[in-house]
Amino acid sequence: MIALVRRWFWARKPDAGFALTGFPATLLQAKVFDEWLDTREETLHGVIAAPGSVGPVIEHYRTLGLLLEDDAFAAA
Repeated sequence: MIALVRRWFWARKPDAGFALTGFPATLLQAKVFDEWLDTREETLHGVIAAPGSVGPVIEHYRTLGLLLEDDAFAAA
């Protein structure tokens, strides 16, 4: 999976917007993805998670202040 996403990531235009579903699925994938973003000097604006989502990837992005809980959109 990571090889497929890697090819897409490096082939796309820099700063082209995107949304990913199901990736990163592991903490290792999240950290590798973060490194790719850093290398291209790009940043994530947010990571959306369903209410009650748990796991290392969720906690990783929550720690970075990027996690947008799905219930926040219901209030908007």
